[in-house]
Amino acid sequence: MTKNIATLNPKENILIKGARLHNLKNIDVAIPRNKLIVITGLSGSGKSSLAFDTLFAEGQRRYVESLSSYARQFLGRLNKPKVDYIKGIAPAIAIEQKVNSTNPRSTVGTSTEIYDYLKLLFARIGKTYSPISGNEVKKHTVSDVINFIKTLELKAKLLLLAPVHIPDERSVLQTLKILAQQGYSRIKYKNEILRIEDIKKEIEHDFYLVIDRIVVKDDEDFFNRLSDAVQTAFFEGKGECIIENLNSDTQTLFNNKFELDGIQFLEPNTHLFSFNNPYGACPKCEGYGSVIGIDEDLVIPNTSLSIYENAILPWKTDTFSHYKNDLITHAYKFDIPIHKPWFELTDEQKQLIWSGNKFFNGLNHFFKHLEEQTYKIQYRVMLSRYRGKTKCTTCKGKRLREETNYVTINTKNINELVDLPLNELALFFKNIQLEAFEAKIGKRLLVEINNRIQFLNDVGLSYLTLNRTSNTLSGGESQRINLATSLGSSLVGSMYILDEPSIGLHPKDTERLIKVLKDLRNLGNTVIVVEHDEDIMKAADMIIDIGPEAGTFGGAIVAEGTFKEILKSDSLTAQYLNNKLQIEVPKKRRKSKYSVEIIGARENNLKNIDVKFPLNSLTVVTGVSGSGKSTLVSKLLYPAIQKQIGGYGEKVGQFTELRGDANKIEHIEFINQNPIGRSSRSNPVTYIKAYDDIRALFASEKLSKIRNYQPKHFSFNVEGGRCEVCKGDGEVTIEMQFMADVHLECETCKGKRFKKEILEVKFYNMSINDILNSTIDDAITFFNNYNETKIVKKLQPLQDVGLGYVTLGQSSSTLSGGEAQRIKLASFLVKGTRQSKSLFIFDEPTTGLHFHDIKKLLKSFNALIDNGHSIIVIEHNIDLIKCADYIIDLGKEGGKNGGSLLYQGTPEELVNSKDSFTAPYLAEKLR
Repeated sequence: MTKNIATLNPKENILIKGARLHNLKNIDVAIPRNKLIVITGLSGSGKSSLAFDTLFAEGQRRYVESLSSYARQFLGRLNKPKVDYIKGIAPAIAIEQKVNSTNPRSTVGTSTEIYDYLKLLFARIGKTYSPISGNEVKKHTVSDVINFIKTLELKAKLLLLAPVHIPDERSVLQTLKILAQQGYSRIKYKNEILRIEDIKKEIEHDFYLVIDRIVVKDDEDFFNRLSDAVQTAFFEGKGECIIENLNSDTQTLFNNKFELDGIQFLEPNTHLFSFNNPYGACPKCEGYGSVIGIDEDLVIPNTSLSIYENAILPWKTDTFSHYKNDLITHAYKFDIPIHKPWFELTDEQKQLIWSGNKFFNGLNHFFKHLEEQTYKIQYRVMLSRYRGKTKCTTCKGKRLREETNYVTINTKNINELVDLPLNELALFFKNIQLEAFEAKIGKRLLVEINNRIQFLNDVGLSYLTLNRTSNTLSGGESQRINLATSLGSSLVGSMYILDEPSIGLHPKDTERLIKVLKDLRNLGNTVIVVEHDEDIMKAADMIIDIGPEAGTFGGAIVAEGTFKEILKSDSLTAQYLNNKLQIEVPKKRRKSKYSVEIIGARENNLKNIDVKFPLNSLTVVTGVSGSGKSTLVSKLLYPAIQKQIGGYGEKVGQFTELRGDANKIEHIEFINQNPIGRSSRSNPVTYIKAYDDIRALFASEKLSKIRNYQPKHFSFNVEGGRCEVCKGDGEVTIEMQFMADVHLECETCKGKRFKKEILEVKFYNMSINDILNSTIDDAITFFNNYNETKIVKKLQPLQDVGLGYVTLGQSSSTLSGGEAQRIKLASFLVKGTRQSKSLFIFDEPTTGLHFHDIKKLLKSFNALIDNGHSIIVIEHNIDLIKCADYIIDLGKEGGKNGGSLLYQGTPEELVNSKDSFTAPYLAEKLR
């Protein structure tokens, strides 16, 4: 569909003429400015090519062009997207599906910039309190002394005194001589004023220097002169000075040192509250929050046991059982229940068992004793059993040095605030009580903090804490944090391009996301969203549907307009939206006679629940973000089964036991959205091991034999046939000083990766580069025509999981999380997984999938289950949930209000659940 965009006003529209990048078929698009636009279509139809590779790339290029020629020389050149022209473009901000940061220092607080504002707030208005007396620590300034003198009656006679500190190597007379040389003439000694020149013999050390004699006046010059004298008094008195009122015979001490109760405190500044700065970081863990030490989970591996039942593993042996016996004998004296499961003990009771008391030696003493005996090999071996990554004992995982605990705002220190869930943190800042001058100083900072916390709550992340590390977040959580950070900067007149912000969101939270997107639009921004979610489409001002299919069969605009106008078209999207096409609900649900059961799951926020997972069927785990789905499946079920069938695996979270038919599982795979390879060289065809056959095919050609080319010459990973300028990458990376690196096409091979003579070898007119650049759909057709069934067999599963549009040589770094996950799925289908009965666990496999692709994905799932395998899926997409044989619904909310088992059973019965947030959305689909 094309429109005459030349007649439209670029002040009101972003006009794209003749977009031809990747598979786009020379399309013209007019995107109205300051509206919410959804670009939809099948996976691989060209949505990202239009949104990111054309619109965003042009926005970024123009930004670089706007810089001075001096700055541009560091940035290299940015290629223009393949397009006739783009008019009316605004500064562009892209929020893509980035797999979260792996930096252990990055937290929710640092990545959203809330922590930066929090540090400033504490440095500016935080009050320091002494841990001994609980009184506020203050230091006096010259102004404080002057203000005090202003309160005294006029003509009052005062002495400004400084205590004299005599160095060890000097006598009193020597000190007095030096003071006289400096111009001072009097001291106060035993309530007398003496002239220095009159003192001829040694006196006691305890005396004061008279800096000035004052008669109080109401005169600006008088106070200016006095300020200099007070400054001098602080200097001579090493931070102390005294105002003695001769009229009332009283002394007032002033101290400009930050100390109280005999302790010198650190003055609050931003570095003190930064765990990325050596000044503020905890000296033991250096700001990481964790150290290698005694791991509590290894010392007490089964928290369902009581102390009496040997919950404390090292005290189970005959050698050390006297530690346990001492504890049991005396437990009644300090209220430790020895028959209660460990997980039911309070934090105080657990802490007591670690620290011990006068009746028994605690675990800390026990391990210290072992460390003292490490010259004996058996003790070294024993210690190594219980070592692991554990919370830092000095800062208790808070990352900052101890002194930060003394600085508070409204009785809370910064360490307490970063551990509060965001919804509770929002309440704290909403009800904060400040004095007038503090409110004035903190006003701007509080606005920024409140806005950013509000945005995080609005995008459904109210259960996170600021101290949560970024590498523990899911892909959807990371993206919504990026979204909230962009919102927090409150830009106006910009173009936001978002890649599926609804990933990882329960339908209940999607409503809040839509409100956030509309707010962003109402500020005066153009919001362009690449999305498949029906609710977001309904909320859009305009939808652009790209298709009709994917890859070479896509790249055209098949429909555009409002939601109602889209429904009238005959595009694939419209047919699913108006129910002409449907993802069918299964006629009957599979009933399995085998299952595995997790008893007493209580890791993170799980509330000691018993959950059953049927085998040989499709089980879906649902619930709002933060309800405990990932914890249940990836921290408990996956490592527990892995350990049972292989005897090794990741560290297992807290639960009582694994029951059921785990022996029926021979192999387990956790298929997440991490990239299929770390380097830009990894790609689908190498991952599914089809490239070896293709290289062998080219090496067997006549020209290859004449030139003695081996299969290795057709590899871009080793020397021989690859282009040596770009080392087979096809592109050269230019490191940008202040922005993301830019990748430019290699000028020698023009992005073809191979030397010219290698490309002269053809298989039915196709060079190795042509094969790598063809889509999986085209390659299957091509190899089928020439009876290369071995290669077709390996490529077929990629087409089956809906990846027919991906090119064989597409770099894995350009694949989305959902695509990476489906390539992994295809690699298992390639292996013809009949050999062993496997359990596959998927984390949101519908990421980036159109309704039509979800249908294909379900077909692949059913193929695996029909082969005798089992599938467990963590999912929010209602179209996939309705096709499950069995649903496990967690909730009700996220964070500490989550972790309860609301329902387990068939989708039909879940609809009747009153507690579940999933039920009403599922009921609508099943109807």
